[in-house]
Amino acid sequence: MNKKVIFLIITVALIGSFFGSAFSARLSQANFLDNIFNFLKKPVAPETLSPNKENSPPSQSLYKPVVDYEQAVIKAVEKASPSVVSIVISKDLPIVEQCPYNPFSGLPPEFRDFFGGGFQFYQPCEKGTKKQEVGGGSGFIISADGLILTNKHVAADAKADYTVLTNDGKKYEAKVLARDPAQDLAILKIDTNGLPAAALGDSDEIKLGQSAIAIGNALGEFRNTVSVGVISGLARNITASGQSIGTETIQGVIQTDAAINPGNSGGPLLNLRGEVIGINTAIVSGAQNIGFAIPINQAKRAIKSVKETGSIKVPYLGVRYLMLNEEIAKSQKLPVQNGALVRGTTEGSAVMPDSPAAKAGLQAEDIILEINGEELTQDKTLSFIIQKYNIGDALSLKVRRGEKIVTINVTLAERPEL
Repeated sequence: MNKKVIFLIITVALIGSFFGSAFSARLSQANFLDNIFNFLKKPVAPETLSPNKENSPPSQSLYKPVVDYEQAVIKAVEKASPSVVSIVISKDLPIVEQCPYNPFSGLPPEFRDFFGGGFQFYQPCEKGTKKQEVGGGSGFIISADGLILTNKHVAADAKADYTVLTNDGKKYEAKVLARDPAQDLAILKIDTNGLPAAALGDSDEIKLGQSAIAIGNALGEFRNTVSVGVISGLARNITASGQSIGTETIQGVIQTDAAINPGNSGGPLLNLRGEVIGINTAIVSGAQNIGFAIPINQAKRAIKSVKETGSIKVPYLGVRYLMLNEEIAKSQKLPVQNGALVRGTTEGSAVMPDSPAAKAGLQAEDIILEINGEELTQDKTLSFIIQKYNIGDALSLKVRRGEKIVTINVTLAERPEL
């Protein structure tokens, strides 16, 4: 046997030993080549393939849900945008100029001569008035004949003039038709027809985490600004403040992280179907995208009332009250921690004269526990529950009076103008 044959045998033996230990300790040197061949024929698992291979999952299948979502947002905005308007607030303001005057004119002549005439003095003076823009907001069309829904704080100034700019660039003088006495809502009217009305959704169906789209006149300058986010909270009670409304408690609002900027007030909050589910109304100053919208279902009653009567008619009970909680109940030594304590304030008596409450026999220091079987809590306040009903509805009130529990029947009346 020559040296080349011996070297080949040794080499084959070493290779067989190596692959035998790699694949199985039981493989013999006689069949290791067959095992190598069979191993190489095995299919490779898909996850070990390079993403650039032809048999890798197509990238579009991963991106498709994102494309569908973007298309839904685009279609929702295209559907709703024609109904969104900008509202410009203007007032006649005095024209102030710097007018020359002589501060020494009241002095005797000898003193005026002493000071001489080499100096020129000026002071502010009014020279007529000029209409100037003082603010802005948003709104949306709710009927083809020119009804527009917005916030009450946008249209709060009775001495101001309001101009509506539609999505197609047209300008209309607007009249404030009604201001809701109970909610931050107002309805304007412009003199035209054939307008694209927004589709109103059902705010009772919205869920935490679902998408939300806000449209409005951001900062009073950037018309039809679109921002997208999610529903961050439901049934929030907030206290809002502003120059036109002072401080006001707004109940049952929707929280969203879709950016709402000054000037967005009164604009619509949409779902992915392009339906209005809320009216953008407030933001938390200094926070990162915490905004609030009035649920559209709370506005539907006002819209219907204006269409039928030309004004917003609101039911009322006629009491001033304090909503109880554990802390208040403990400090006041009250027997219950929930309910509405009927109590007067600096603004007036606990029970308003000639009101439904007065006619039904409600008294100061009564604690209203339930209305038609629905318990009053911090989240379900007296006024929030009352707004579910209509003028003329009969309610049954469960009331704690001292140590007794009594039932009082009351019929709601129309809230008088303040």
